[in-house]
Amino acid sequence: MGIEIERKFLVSGTAWRAAESVHLRQGYLSHDKHRTVRVRLAADAGALTIKGVTAGATRAEFEYAIPVGDARALLDICEGSIVEKRRHVIEFAGLSWEVDEFLGDNAGLVVAEVELESEAQSIARPHWIGEEVTHDPRYFNAALSRKPYATWDR
Repeated sequence: MGIEIERKFLVSGTAWRAAESVHLRQGYLSHDKHRTVRVRLAADAGALTIKGVTAGATRAEFEYAIPVGDARALLDICEGSIVEKRRHVIEFAGLSWEVDEFLGDNAGLVVAEVELESEAQSIARPHWIGEEVTHDPRYFNAALSRKPYATWDR
């Protein structure tokens, strides 16, 4: 079984912008409370991902490459809005940090994720890392497709 252990943080400053980025478009075929089914298009690659219920910072995750044409067709039948973002990958203290700069209805939101070997793993945080939002479901990408950042009361 595929397992994802991931912590999520808000980002401040702009130092992370120096990293190369890739444009991602993703949508959700299922928002069931027991699983999400996501389709993603990143440059010239398509992927289908099934994620289970999150417990702490851990959840089941299965990801499969799919043809780009299939990814485009599946994005057309997704529930909610399509989530668009620029992903910057930054290596820091032996870990890969994925900084997602959201676009469209989620513009203004910048979130960093780091995948870990265990929930107890200690991490060194880059200076641009802010508040941890791992346990706040509003920051899940699936939630952002249903209730975009632009609609939040802040």
